[in-house]
Amino acid sequence: MTGPRILVVDDEPQIQRFLRPALTAAGYEVIEAADGATALKLLATAAPDLVILDLGLPDMDGKEVVRNLRGWSPVPVIVLSARDRETEKIEALDLGADDYIEKPFGIGELTARIRTALRHRTTSEGGETRISVDGLAIDVVKRRITRDGVPVHLTPKEYDLVLLLAKYADRVVTHRTLLTNVWGPAHADDLHYLRVFIGQVRSKIERDPTDPRIIRTEPGVGYRFATQ
Repeated sequence: MTGPRILVVDDEPQIQRFLRPALTAAGYEVIEAADGATALKLLATAAPDLVILDLGLPDMDGKEVVRNLRGWSPVPVIVLSARDRETEKIEALDLGADDYIEKPFGIGELTARIRTALRHRTTSEGGETRISVDGLAIDVVKRRITRDGVPVHLTPKEYDLVLLLAKYADRVVTHRTLLTNVWGPAHADDLHYLRVFIGQVRSKIERDPTDPRIIRTEPGVGYRFATQ
């Protein structure tokens, strides 16, 4: 039985030669594109379950692929990014990419990110209303959070912040996305404001706020609600 189909979009032959056998061995079906135009065509005709996307394509910026794709498809996208292209990485995430991994990377880390992205897609389609991790339970419908069965009292904004992070569990959520969705576009650049609220939330939901296990910092990018 064939596993989930993954579209790898990268114009570097060595990346394709590395990923195809590694992903095939992990149980995935692999299709490939070396440019954005081919990728968009395959996205429409081959129905991949997940996309691994390099930002540096020969015919268009990888962010344009994400922008175009998000107009009609929710397929998970994992961005491949060089370490010195942080700004572009953030823009891709804000446009709708689900996660990123920096070059060079190990296949173990990549396959873990793939499993998380595919699992999140299945969970989202199933309409999950309860999220649990490390003794923390979030009841989405009742807007209630407990830690080891004891209610955790959050302000409305603190709750909205936690819920947004939990909605994208195990995926990075950028500063701008958090600020815009919780406080509105006028606060899109208020990073200090966000750090203060993250500190307040950690003090209420983490077992040890000085060593957070649930709300992880992605330096220079945003935060990740970790379930593993």
